[in-house]
Amino acid sequence: MTIAKRIVSLILLTIILIPSLALAAPGEGSNRVDIMDKLANHYYLDFKPIGKVELPRILYYNGGFSFYPNTSSALNSSSGWVDHYYYENPDKISYKEDGSIYPASYKLVRVETGDSPSIDFSLSSHLIWFAISGFLVLFIFARLKGKYSKESIDGLVPKGPVQNIFESLVIFVRDDIALANIGPKKYLKFTPYLLSAFFMILFMNLFGLMPWGVTSTADVMITAVLALFTFVITQFAGTKDYWKHVFAMPGIPKFMLFIMTPVEILGLFTKPFALTVRLFANMSSGKMLVYSILGMIFIFGELFGPAVGIGSSVIWVLFTVFIYGIKVFASFLQAYIFTMFSALYIGIAAEDHDHHHEEHHLHDSHHHDTAIVSSTHQ
Repeated sequence: MTIAKRIVSLILLTIILIPSLALAAPGEGSNRVDIMDKLANHYYLDFKPIGKVELPRILYYNGGFSFYPNTSSALNSSSGWVDHYYYENPDKISYKEDGSIYPASYKLVRVETGDSPSIDFSLSSHLIWFAISGFLVLFIFARLKGKYSKESIDGLVPKGPVQNIFESLVIFVRDDIALANIGPKKYLKFTPYLLSAFFMILFMNLFGLMPWGVTSTADVMITAVLALFTFVITQFAGTKDYWKHVFAMPGIPKFMLFIMTPVEILGLFTKPFALTVRLFANMSSGKMLVYSILGMIFIFGELFGPAVGIGSSVIWVLFTVFIYGIKVFASFLQAYIFTMFSALYIGIAAEDHDHHHEEHHLHDSHHHDTAIVSSTHQ
């Protein structure tokens, strides 16, 4: 490795890890590292140590909507909203230099009752990064579509590393996921959805590795919505034969349907549940591991002094770099697993079974076996 490459690698490593170290540091006035708070959804974008950017609040309460540019605006208005922390601890209300109330929990409640909004439509950090992933998918593939449409059929050779990488991934999803699990007759119908799911999940996973980025797939609500799309598409793709297997499975005694039908109906919902939990658990655990390892610097500093904390940081940073490498691989892997299982469920629902052919084949096999037995006895 040349000196220039080493310098670039060091700079990139510094850019990635310094914000992570800042985010893993204990909060103001506290020696405790709240890892779960780093994984939680917030009504602001955290650019610590630079600062925070509060997001718009849209609240539905008592039959009406309330719109505020941010949480601070809601607290400083005369509408009766107060921060939950201040509601629980009225003697600890803090103010900014200009006299405005400073939000602590960012959870708003009514000052007179302590009730939360009936529905909170406010923008959150997970939602923002989810939207960024969607816009990035649209932008990249709109540009790629434009490149292909400008070229002749003989010149459709991808040019440049970006076009080569994305074309390889698109072909992989189309051939090794959609075609392999749905079949040649119907796979093109569902390939656009599978491509969208794959790249959306991939970008959301990778954003969590960026400085100040957020892993939206570490939010169970995000993964539940993704799984819900797969569930709805699967049910609409279901053939008559698919629903027949659910409510009146052929080939079993009628009295067994009282047992098998509820089991099959339950199986319809366990599949999206498994998709939800698998993606959420894997991505949140990886993020938690990164913060836990970086937090060891501050824990050692607290237990044995700043010199030990700084001295041991080399070990913990190297461990973090190793975990980052694993998370990059896991980002691709989890996007593949979600897409592959989605294609598998859709393929099962969209498959046509020829029961008449199967029964005819079984009938012929029975006669063939009978003939063998007869000839053996003779």
